[in-house]
Amino acid sequence: MQKQITILGRSYTLRADDGEELEAAAAEVDRRMKQLLARSPGVEPYTVAMLTALNLASELRGVRRSVRDRLDAMEREAAAIETVLAAAVAEEPG
Repeated sequence: MQKQITILGRSYTLRADDGEELEAAAAEVDRRMKQLLARSPGVEPYTVAMLTALNLASELRGVRRSVRDRLDAMEREAAAIETVLAAAVAEEPG
């Protein structure tokens, strides 16, 4: 499906499987770019776009790292539980 979005007053027509998700993402990018422009008037839109992309990429990397760390912790916890269960089963009279 094709979806039209607007970022910084400029319209783009994109293909998307999930139009609502694309609209939400576009709204977030638009909001962040407008915030940067408000803090730094006179900065070229291309520079604002690059800074916004860098900020989003940095946040994404942080989320990925956090998820990876949590998954690692869950794997350690699961291994510890497995060890306890194996020991409990081994101790049961047969």
